[in-house]
Amino acid sequence: MNKLISRFLVTCSLGIVLPLSAQTGNPFISKEQLRQLYSKPINQWPKPQLREGIEHRPLGLVPKPVFPADNPFSVEKMRLGEKLFNDPKLSRSGQIACASCHDRDLGWGDGRQVSFGHNRRTGVRNSPAIENVAFRKQLFWDGRAPTLEAQALMPIQDTVEMNFTLPELEVRLNDIKEYQRAFKSVFGQEKITATLIGQAIATFERTLISRSSNFDRFLNGISEQSPQRKKFMLASMSDQALHGLHLFRTKAGCLNCHNGATFSDEKFHNIGLTYYKRKYQDLGRYTVTKDPADVGKFKTPSLRGVMNNKPWMHNGFFAGMDGIMNIYNAGGIPQRDDKDDPMSPKTSHLLKPLNLNAEELKALEEFMHAITASPSRGPHYQFLR
Repeated sequence: MNKLISRFLVTCSLGIVLPLSAQTGNPFISKEQLRQLYSKPINQWPKPQLREGIEHRPLGLVPKPVFPADNPFSVEKMRLGEKLFNDPKLSRSGQIACASCHDRDLGWGDGRQVSFGHNRRTGVRNSPAIENVAFRKQLFWDGRAPTLEAQALMPIQDTVEMNFTLPELEVRLNDIKEYQRAFKSVFGQEKITATLIGQAIATFERTLISRSSNFDRFLNGISEQSPQRKKFMLASMSDQALHGLHLFRTKAGCLNCHNGATFSDEKFHNIGLTYYKRKYQDLGRYTVTKDPADVGKFKTPSLRGVMNNKPWMHNGFFAGMDGIMNIYNAGGIPQRDDKDDPMSPKTSHLLKPLNLNAEELKALEEFMHAITASPSRGPHYQFLR
């Protein structure tokens, strides 16, 4: 036992020991061993630590998007959608476009705590990035839009955002010869309808696929056949980022909600930021379902490109990742459970105190950088062929 302790202390002093989940049978592992474990195929990675009842959805590469049968892809439709997305004529004032809140130079968000719209009125929620939106379900923070086609039309009608109506928009665009020709070419009819507008914008948005991150290059390196290229690609992830990946999947519990290729379970959770009966109250998913169990629940955001999209959370209250890490490390924000109030929000049972130290928190943040690539510049190259 004394020899084991001495060996542990010496190894720690060299800075090469990292925590490893208990199921390996060894509570500590060197950086070299950790790299060796994660250089294997994903199905051979260390077993993740998941809460009871949570399905294991492995992390992975972003797949090709699937276009709905009733709104198939075409290059012409994509380009029409891109034009509409950037056209302020879709707003009553003629000054606000979809791109006003989803700027490609700002990671397809707007860099603001909350967005502003018609007459500079401010909303109450942060504008989410729309990279990889093709893979999202139940759009918006509260999931009120069932499809991307439906979502595309909602900001147009919101009085705080673009403050227009769909009938008025149809009249405006039908008076523009350029749009008449474009819709005739794409849809076979000159008459422009709101449904077709939504389909064109949604088609463009589905082509906004994130670029390859260091994490993606690492994953591709696992199956690379050329030894030289394999070594180069596996080096894309630093030792600290690999430590963060391991924590993400095990001790930190991030994989419970941030899983799959997009790092989101596409579900709704309450981490304690509903501000119930206080100034910044937002009832979240409840506004859609009217189910008291949904008070304070918000859609799990995708973490791909996360470092491009601050400030974070539905209210944009967090400009630094350290604040977010501290919330999760503490097990979420506790909320008073009032048994006499059926609307009293409850913090998700998936959140538990993590007891992560400063080094582990920095490793997790480094992993956030590793899954963040430069923002997409527009339609992914596969759609431009």
